[in-house]
Amino acid sequence: MNPLNKAFWRELIETVAFAGFIVLVIQASLQNYQVAGASMEPLLSNGDRVVVNRMFYSEIDSERALRFIPGVNSEEGTIWRPLGEPSRGDVVVFKFPKDPAQNFVKRIIGLPGDQVRLHRGVVFINGIQQDEPYVSNRHQSSETTFEREIPAGFYYVLGDNRTRSDDSRSWGDVPKENLVGRVWVRYWPTDRIEGY
Repeated sequence: MNPLNKAFWRELIETVAFAGFIVLVIQASLQNYQVAGASMEPLLSNGDRVVVNRMFYSEIDSERALRFIPGVNSEEGTIWRPLGEPSRGDVVVFKFPKDPAQNFVKRIIGLPGDQVRLHRGVVFINGIQQDEPYVSNRHQSSETTFEREIPAGFYYVLGDNRTRSDDSRSWGDVPKENLVGRVWVRYWPTDRIEGY
Protein backbone atom coordinates (compact mmCIF):
# COMPACT_ATOMS: atom_id res chain seq x y z
CA MET A 1 0.00 0.00 0.00
CA ASN A 2 1.20 3.45 -0.87
CA PRO A 3 2.52 5.29 2.26
CA LEU A 4 0.41 8.31 1.28
CA ASN A 5 -2.71 6.14 1.25
CA LYS A 6 -1.82 4.73 4.68
CA ALA A 7 -1.47 8.23 6.13
CA PHE A 8 -4.72 9.29 4.49
CA TRP A 9 -6.67 6.34 5.91
CA ARG A 10 -5.15 6.77 9.37
CA GLU A 11 -6.07 10.49 9.37
CA LEU A 12 -9.58 9.68 8.17
CA ILE A 13 -10.12 7.03 10.87
CA GLU A 14 -8.77 9.35 13.60
CA THR A 15 -11.01 12.19 12.41
CA VAL A 16 -14.12 10.00 12.32
CA ALA A 17 -13.32 8.55 15.76
CA PHE A 18 -12.80 12.03 17.22
CA ALA A 19 -16.03 13.30 15.64
CA GLY A 20 -17.87 10.28 17.07
CA PHE A 21 -16.44 10.98 20.52
CA ILE A 22 -17.58 14.63 20.32
CA VAL A 23 -21.09 13.54 19.28
CA LEU A 24 -21.27 11.14 22.25
CA VAL A 25 -20.14 13.85 24.68
CA ILE A 26 -22.73 16.29 23.31
CA GLN A 27 -25.50 13.67 23.51
CA ALA A 28 -24.54 12.83 27.09
CA SER A 29 -24.38 16.45 28.24
CA LEU A 30 -27.13 18.28 26.32
CA GLN A 31 -30.83 17.60 25.96
CA ASN A 32 -33.62 19.36 24.05
CA TYR A 33 -36.79 20.25 25.93
CA GLN A 34 -40.05 21.81 24.77
CA VAL A 35 -41.74 24.11 27.29
CA ALA A 36 -45.36 23.14 27.98
CA GLY A 37 -47.62 25.74 29.54
CA ALA A 38 -47.31 29.33 30.72
CA SER A 39 -45.77 28.76 34.16
CA MET A 40 -42.42 30.39 33.25
CA GLU A 41 -43.75 33.47 31.42
CA PRO A 42 -42.44 35.96 30.54
CA LEU A 43 -39.03 34.19 30.40
CA LEU A 44 -40.23 31.05 28.59
CA SER A 45 -43.52 30.62 26.74
CA ASN A 46 -45.57 27.59 25.78
CA GLY A 47 -43.87 25.85 22.83
CA ASP A 48 -40.43 27.41 23.34
CA ARG A 49 -37.59 24.96 22.80
CA VAL A 50 -34.55 25.02 25.06
CA VAL A 51 -31.27 23.16 25.44
CA VAL A 52 -30.67 21.76 28.90
CA ASN A 53 -27.10 21.26 30.11
CA ARG A 54 -27.24 17.89 31.88
CA MET A 55 -23.62 18.08 33.02
CA PHE A 56 -24.01 21.35 34.91
CA TYR A 57 -24.73 19.71 38.27
CA SER A 58 -22.58 16.62 37.72
CA GLU A 59 -20.73 15.16 40.67
CA ILE A 60 -17.45 13.26 40.53
CA ASP A 61 -16.27 10.97 43.30
CA SER A 62 -12.70 12.19 43.86
CA GLU A 63 -11.42 8.74 44.90
CA ARG A 64 -12.50 7.21 41.60
CA ALA A 65 -11.22 10.16 39.56
CA LEU A 66 -7.82 10.12 41.25
CA ARG A 67 -7.18 6.64 39.88
CA PHE A 68 -6.87 8.31 36.48
CA ILE A 69 -5.27 11.63 37.54
CA PRO A 70 -1.84 11.11 39.07
CA GLY A 71 -0.30 13.70 41.39
CA VAL A 72 -3.57 15.19 42.69
CA ASN A 73 -4.55 14.79 46.34
CA SER A 74 -8.02 14.76 47.80
CA GLU A 75 -9.59 13.84 51.14
CA GLU A 76 -11.48 10.58 51.29
CA GLY A 77 -15.16 10.93 50.44
CA THR A 78 -14.73 14.29 48.68
CA ILE A 79 -17.18 15.00 45.88
CA TRP A 80 -16.09 17.33 43.09
CA ARG A 81 -18.65 19.56 41.40
CA PRO A 82 -16.62 21.01 38.52
CA LEU A 83 -19.46 23.10 37.06
CA GLY A 84 -21.14 24.07 40.33
CA GLU A 85 -24.16 23.17 42.40
CA PRO A 86 -27.79 24.13 41.94
CA SER A 87 -28.16 27.78 42.93
CA ARG A 88 -31.02 30.05 43.82
CA GLY A 89 -32.36 31.57 40.60
CA ASP A 90 -31.29 28.73 38.29
CA VAL A 91 -33.94 27.74 35.73
CA VAL A 92 -33.98 23.94 35.69
CA VAL A 93 -35.70 21.01 34.05
CA PHE A 94 -36.53 18.19 36.46
CA LYS A 95 -38.50 14.99 36.69
CA PHE A 96 -41.85 15.74 38.36
CA PRO A 97 -41.68 14.10 41.84
CA LYS A 98 -45.28 12.79 41.59
CA ASP A 99 -44.74 11.31 38.10
CA PRO A 100 -41.08 11.00 37.01
CA ALA A 101 -42.21 10.31 33.42
CA GLN A 102 -43.05 14.02 33.17
CA ASN A 103 -40.47 16.81 32.97
CA PHE A 104 -41.18 20.29 34.36
CA VAL A 105 -39.26 23.56 34.04
CA LYS A 106 -39.15 25.96 37.02
CA ARG A 107 -36.80 28.28 38.88
CA ILE A 108 -34.93 27.19 42.03
CA ILE A 109 -36.01 29.45 44.90
CA GLY A 110 -35.04 27.53 48.04
CA LEU A 111 -31.88 25.54 48.71
CA PRO A 112 -31.37 22.73 51.25
CA GLY A 113 -31.60 24.17 54.77
CA ASP A 114 -33.38 27.38 53.68
CA GLN A 115 -36.47 28.63 55.50
CA VAL A 116 -38.97 29.59 52.76
CA ARG A 117 -42.15 31.61 53.21
CA LEU A 118 -44.47 33.54 50.92
CA HIS A 119 -46.33 36.54 52.31
CA ARG A 120 -48.88 38.10 49.95
CA GLY A 121 -46.92 36.66 47.05
CA VAL A 122 -43.54 38.01 48.20
CA VAL A 123 -40.85 35.36 48.79
CA PHE A 124 -38.84 35.41 52.02
CA ILE A 125 -35.76 33.19 52.38
CA ASN A 126 -34.37 32.87 55.91
CA GLY A 127 -36.47 35.91 56.84
CA ILE A 128 -35.06 38.10 54.05
CA GLN A 129 -37.33 39.44 51.33
CA GLN A 130 -36.12 38.32 47.91
CA ASP A 131 -35.71 40.60 44.91
CA GLU A 132 -37.34 38.77 42.00
CA PRO A 133 -37.10 40.93 38.87
CA TYR A 134 -38.15 37.95 36.73
CA VAL A 135 -41.68 37.99 38.23
CA SER A 136 -43.78 40.73 36.65
CA ASN A 137 -46.64 42.39 38.53
CA ARG A 138 -49.26 40.69 36.38
CA HIS A 139 -47.71 37.26 37.10
CA GLN A 140 -47.44 37.82 40.88
CA SER A 141 -49.70 35.82 43.20
CA SER A 142 -51.12 37.15 46.46
CA GLU A 143 -50.93 34.00 48.53
CA THR A 144 -49.35 33.49 51.93
CA THR A 145 -47.75 30.20 53.00
CA PHE A 146 -46.36 28.85 56.24
CA GLU A 147 -42.60 29.01 56.68
CA ARG A 148 -40.96 25.69 55.94
CA GLU A 149 -37.42 24.37 56.00
CA ILE A 150 -36.13 22.72 52.84
CA PRO A 151 -34.66 19.31 53.72
CA ALA A 152 -31.13 18.26 52.78
CA GLY A 153 -30.95 17.09 49.17
CA PHE A 154 -34.12 18.94 48.11
CA TYR A 155 -34.98 22.20 46.31
CA TYR A 156 -37.99 24.50 46.43
CA VAL A 157 -39.04 25.54 42.92
CA LEU A 158 -41.53 28.10 41.62
CA GLY A 159 -42.66 29.19 38.18
CA ASP A 160 -42.07 32.83 37.25
CA ASN A 161 -45.78 33.11 36.40
CA ARG A 162 -46.96 32.51 39.97
CA THR A 163 -50.64 32.75 39.05
CA ARG A 164 -50.40 29.86 36.55
CA SER A 165 -47.69 27.62 37.95
CA ASP A 166 -48.05 24.15 39.46
CA ASP A 167 -44.95 24.03 41.67
CA SER A 168 -43.52 23.40 45.15
CA ARG A 169 -46.37 25.36 46.71
CA SER A 170 -48.77 22.54 45.84
CA TRP A 171 -46.71 19.34 45.63
CA GLY A 172 -43.54 19.95 47.65
CA ASP A 173 -39.82 19.97 47.09
CA VAL A 174 -37.76 18.45 44.27
CA PRO A 175 -35.12 15.85 45.19
CA LYS A 176 -31.67 16.57 43.77
CA GLU A 177 -31.64 13.28 41.85
CA ASN A 178 -34.70 14.49 39.90
CA LEU A 179 -32.81 17.46 38.44
CA VAL A 180 -32.21 16.81 34.73
CA GLY A 181 -30.11 19.95 34.26
CA ARG A 182 -29.99 23.70 33.94
CA VAL A 183 -31.64 25.52 31.04
CA TRP A 184 -28.74 26.76 28.93
CA VAL A 185 -30.22 28.39 25.83
CA ARG A 186 -33.58 28.97 24.16
CA TYR A 187 -33.16 28.20 20.44
CA TRP A 188 -36.78 28.31 19.27
CA PRO A 189 -38.45 30.47 18.13
CA THR A 190 -35.41 31.83 16.34
CA ASP A 191 -36.36 35.46 16.89
CA ARG A 192 -36.08 34.85 20.67
CA ILE A 193 -32.76 32.98 20.85
CA GLU A 194 -31.21 33.67 24.25
CA GLY A 195 -28.66 32.08 26.58
CA TYR A 196 -29.06 31.74 30.36
